[in-house]
This record gives sequence, C-alpha cells and structure tokens, in this order.
Amino acid sequence: MTSVLVSRLARLLAVLLAVTAASFCMVSLLPGDTVTAMLGANASEEDRAAVREELRLDDPLPVRYARWVGDAVTGDLGTSYRTRQPVTEAIGQRIGVTLQLVVLSQLIALAVAVPMAIFGALRPGSLLDKLLSSTQLALLATPGYLVAVGLMAVFAVQLGWFDTTGYVRFTENPLLNLKSLLLPALALAAEQIALYARVLRTDLVNTFDQDFIWFARAKGNSTRRIVLRHALRPSSIGIVTLTGISVGRMIGGTVLVETIFSLPGLGRYTIDAINNRDFMALQGAVVVLTVGFVLVNFVADLLHGVLDPRIRTAVRPA
Repeated sequence: MTSVLVSRLARLLAVLLAVTAASFCMVSLLPGDTVTAMLGANASEEDRAAVREELRLDDPLPVRYARWVGDAVTGDLGTSYRTRQPVTEAIGQRIGVTLQLVVLSQLIALAVAVPMAIFGALRPGSLLDKLLSSTQLALLATPGYLVAVGLMAVFAVQLGWFDTTGYVRFTENPLLNLKSLLLPALALAAEQIALYARVLRTDLVNTFDQDFIWFARAKGNSTRRIVLRHALRPSSIGIVTLTGISVGRMIGGTVLVETIFSLPGLGRYTIDAINNRDFMALQGAVVVLTVGFVLVNFVADLLHGVLDPRIRTAVRPA
C-alpha cells in the first residue's frame, strides 16, 4: 500500500508540473500587452522599457517559468502587475469564498442526488423513476448561466428572499453568510445533482440484482436496512470517482457563478486578471485552481480502497 501511495504522489507531482508549465505558456501567449494594461496606450517608450525590465518580461519563456517555479515552491506566486499586491496574499483573501461555495454545492448536490437515486432504483421504470429521470435530463440540458440567472430572477428579484449581489463573511454573521451563498451554490450544484443521481441509480439497480442482496432480503431485512447497510456502499464507487472529477467542473464553474452573483472569490479574481491582462495574477489563480482539482482527485482515488476492498487486496504483495 505504501508503494502505491508513493507512486500516486509521484504521479500527482508530475501532473502538477505538466499543468503549471502548460498554463504558464498559455497565459504568456494570451493576446494583449501587460505593460500597456498597466501604463496605458499613451505611455512613453522609456517608461514601457523600464517596466518590462523591472518585470523581466523580455526573458525567455523557459527562464521565466523556472524562476516562477522556484518562487512558487516557497509560496511566492509573484506580484500582481496591476495592483502590486502579492498574488499569494490576494488569493488567500479570496480562496475561502470559493472553498465555501464548492463545499456547499457538493453537500447540496449529494443531499438531493442520493435520495433521488435511491427512490428511482427501488422502482426502476415506475412513474416516479421516469419523473426523476426527466428532471435530471432537464438539469443536464440547461446551461449553468441560465440556472444562475433564473434562480436570481425568481428568488431574489421576484420573491425578494435573497439579495441579488453581495457577500457576508462567516465571521461577521454565519446565517447571513449561508444565505449569501445559497443561491450561487444551488446554481453550481444543479448539473451535479443530475450527474450524481443518474450514476448512483444505475449502480444501485445493478447492486440490487446481486446475490448478497437477495440473501439479505431472504433474511427478512427491511428495505431501508438493505439500502443503507448493504447496497449503498458498494454502489458508491462510481459516484466517488465522479465527485473527484466534478469538483474540477465546479471549480471552473465558480468563475461564472461568482461573476454573476458578485462574490469576491477566486473565480471572479481570475476573470478580473484576464480583463486587466494581469498575467501573474492569472497564472497564480490558474495554478491554485489546478492544484485543488488534482488534490481532490487524489483523495477520491484513495477512497476507492476504502469503498472497494478488492483494490486493497490487489495492491498487497504476494
């Protein structure tokens, strides 16, 4: 098991290096000029040259990347070209909002999807199962921005239950903090609810046909006990894998949701960096988002061994 863990850690580091190198190249090749964004189009050539020299923008791309990696290892992601604020400090101020949003979205998605999957799997092909499947297809077919705008139009504008924009920090008021994140979290969770429910329902239907489930029924176990005690765990492997992948989709989705709901998170910081041609801030944000995605998938990979003993058995030495 230790060798497998070391192997996965090595693979994780290799993925991080590859992704950071690719993102650094793509960010550097984006259209627009950093110096023009900082000084304006009317800046003199002397001022422009001085800024380029100060930021060492004329160094070859591999040299800039190697220097950035060396600084990043120590926790220094550079300084924003536009605000002159350390990128690490700026991300630290915003990452809590994004983490709250993603965690709340995942909790909502799982809390809704698991019961939907169970009810559908208990009576496959029934009217309830067809209604749930139709709802899931509708959620999958609706673009995320339409879900966000629709939730805002109904619950914020028409009913007035929520504010259209604004964020309250948890330390200021926990209840208002939850309220300010609820609509964005629902918008982010909508697609995941459908994905989780469909995958878990399929796995549950297959599990219900296994011999050990028939044996549990023959022993007189209640449906509730069979589902919760015997069927749910072996059916959860697919949804755990999907959760790891979906967190990455959710992290990407925060860029849109945070912009629509004016949340001061990492997604909106990324959009602002793109609009301002602030490549150092953009690179830092992209790397942090990527690290989060890779780490979540790493944890999901490890959880497979907990949910499926066959994986642990397979890695034991003979």
